[in-house]
Amino acid sequence: MADAQTNSKGALIAELNGLLADHFALFIKTKNFHWHVKGPRFRDLHLLFDDQAIQIRDQIDVIGERVRKQGGDTLTSAGSVSKHTQIKDQDSASLAAEDMIAELMADNQKVVERLKRMKDLAEQAGDNATDGLLDDWTDMAEERVWFLKSLLA
Repeated sequence: MADAQTNSKGALIAELNGLLADHFALFIKTKNFHWHVKGPRFRDLHLLFDDQAIQIRDQIDVIGERVRKQGGDTLTSAGSVSKHTQIKDQDSASLAAEDMIAELMADNQKVVERLKRMKDLAEQAGDNATDGLLDDWTDMAEERVWFLKSLLA
């Protein structure tokens, strides 16, 4: 049992680092879109993207501290973020607003899926604190998806 819990804890730490990388990458992408959005919905999207970026940014430290509280090491560089994230870079500064919305919606949905997969790992690792945080983080990510999806309807 102890070995299984140790293995689960290692797997949870790896997934927390993946989640951390996703948040870093998603923060950068959301700020990119915040800065470069154009068109008739500029103001609304500029503000929405900024609100979402701030929410994502504010989760970064909490996720990193969960890794450390579990005895793991966090990501150490932009390269380690790039290696562990499932969020693809978007270097364009001229995407259409609808494409920005769709891309952020898909990326946030990937975060939701990762968070849901992590629930079992937290339980297996006996990490009640992370388990509880995962519920809150999932709710936040689902809300971001909902807001973005509503813009495309």
